[in-house]
Amino acid sequence: ENDWLEAIVALPLNMFYNTGIATYIWVLSNRKPAHRKGSVQLIDATNWYLPLRKNLGKKNCELSEADIRRIVDTFLALEETEQSKIFPNAAFGYWKVTVERPLCLKGIDPTRAYKAAEIKRLKEEAERSEDAPPVIRKIHKAGTAPDPLHGLFEMEINGKKRVVEYEPDTDLRDTEQIPFLECPACQQPGYLPTAADQRAAIEEFLRREVLPYAPDAWYAPNSVKVGYEINFNRYFYKPKALRSLDEIRAELLAVEKEAEGFLAGIINL
Repeated sequence: ENDWLEAIVALPLNMFYNTGIATYIWVLSNRKPAHRKGSVQLIDATNWYLPLRKNLGKKNCELSEADIRRIVDTFLALEETEQSKIFPNAAFGYWKVTVERPLCLKGIDPTRAYKAAEIKRLKEEAERSEDAPPVIRKIHKAGTAPDPLHGLFEMEINGKKRVVEYEPDTDLRDTEQIPFLECPACQQPGYLPTAADQRAAIEEFLRREVLPYAPDAWYAPNSVKVGYEINFNRYFYKPKALRSLDEIRAELLAVEKEAEGFLAGIINL
């Protein structure tokens, strides 16, 4: 968020004596050059190493002078290549949002609000069902504006429209990890979302990805948490090419032919 991160370099595995975990070099600076401001460079150096003739514990490789020079040159070049990717700072940020669904119980009065003690008893005694009415925990005063995405639903009670809040069902509670890049402005290097951007991006995501499948869902803005994640596999993973159908078919026929000969030999015995 302070724009101090210039680059992260992923090093080869098994670089150290007692561990084979993935290791990284973080390049930090509070005097970031102008051409790097607002962006982060990821360098995949996992395949740049010199194998050791003999393992030293778990250590089986090291960086040669040529490998170190290659990493430095890649960093200084600041170009998009197969081993170098450049992203705006916001590409790694996300909002973790708690999504609620109403508690629906059979045999309740769908037009009255229940107190906390009553709801606790109902949870123990009543049967949950998606076809049952939701449990109301609060009926707002007349004039309150409905806002379903924030848990304020409009319904008719005794012939009048009122806004109510439902008791959330903890068994149906879920979380969504919504990328900062859901905010179009975050595509610009250096731009971080404002509170207005956050609300707009989260609500647009929920309308698109959640409400079509759970139209009664809502979220509480005070439940939103900000996090950052940098996953090298997401950006540098190269899936192996699948074998062709002809190759698989030929292998199956060969195995089948071999099995026939094996069975024939057993029968002749």
